[in-house]
Amino acid sequence: MAKILKCKKCSTYTLKKKCHNCGAETVNPEPAKFSPEDKYGKYRRLYKKQLLSEA
Repeated sequence: MAKILKCKKCSTYTLKKKCHNCGAETVNPEPAKFSPEDKYGKYRRLYKKQLLSEA
């Protein structure tokens, strides 16, 4: 069973690796599972902060 994916560019949902509207790459829209012992959470938060500051 395939999981639904979301286009990074136009936010369209699809089951394919590439968006049928714009041809951009698709990603899994589900957030990462939360764990209190997450040893990489610090780096994920820094990366997200960088992405938001660039936009």
